[in-house]
Amino acid sequence: MKITWLGHSAFRIETGKATILLDPFLSHNASFSGQDIKDVSAGVTHILLTHGHGDHVGDTVTLAKETGAVVLANADLAAWLGSKGVGKIEMGNTGGTIALGGFSATFTNALHSSAAITEDGVSHALGNANGLMLHFDDEASILAMGDTDIFADMALINELHQPDIGLVPIGDRFTMGGAVAALACRRYFNFKTAIPCHFGTFPIIDQTADKFVAGMEGSKTEVKALKPAESLSI
Repeated sequence: MKITWLGHSAFRIETGKATILLDPFLSHNASFSGQDIKDVSAGVTHILLTHGHGDHVGDTVTLAKETGAVVLANADLAAWLGSKGVGKIEMGNTGGTIALGGFSATFTNALHSSAAITEDGVSHALGNANGLMLHFDDEASILAMGDTDIFADMALINELHQPDIGLVPIGDRFTMGGAVAALACRRYFNFKTAIPCHFGTFPIIDQTADKFVAGMEGSKTEVKALKPAESLSI
C-alpha cells in the first residue's frame, strides 16, 4: 500500500486492487501547488468523500467524469453529485458498509457539518459529515476520520474496526486541534501509524503538525507528518 498526501485532507491510496482518491480538493488547494492533477488522478478507480464541504468535494465532479471512477458519498451528497452528472455512484449513510471490490468502506461518525453554497448564495445541506473506515483484502486498514472533534464513541469505532492507520485532522478552528487530536489517538485508538492532515492550507488554521507531534511523543503510534506530495509505503 502506498499513501500519498496531496495537501489538506486529500490523499491518493494505491493498493493491489484499487487506486483511491480521498476528498480530492486539488485545483484550489494551495498545498497542492506544484503537483499535477493528471498525474495524481491517473488510474483512479474510486473517489471517496467524507462530507460535502468544498474543501473536500473539490474536483470530484470533473475527475469522476474524466476517469470513470466510482464515487462513494453519503446519500444526500451522492444525490447532489448525480444531479451534476456524476454517473457511477455508491451511496450510504452512517453505520453502513459498502463492498467496493478489493476493499470495503464503512461510514463512521464525525462531529462536523456538511453543506454547499450555490451561486445564488443559498446553503444546501448535504447529509451528515462522516469518517470512512476502509478495510482492504490484503492490506492495512485505514480510518479517515474526516473533519471532526474528539468524541468518546471513537472508542467504539476502534473496538469495532481496529484500524491500523489513522488519517487525523489537526488544524483547529474547523476540526480538533493538534493537542486534542493527539489525545483522541492516545485515548481511543491503537493506530500503528497516524498521518496528520487538514493543516497548513489556509492562514486561519494551524500551519504545522507540531502540536500533534508533540502530543503523540511517547505513544506506541508512529506519527508520519508528510509534506504535500510525499508518500508512505506500508
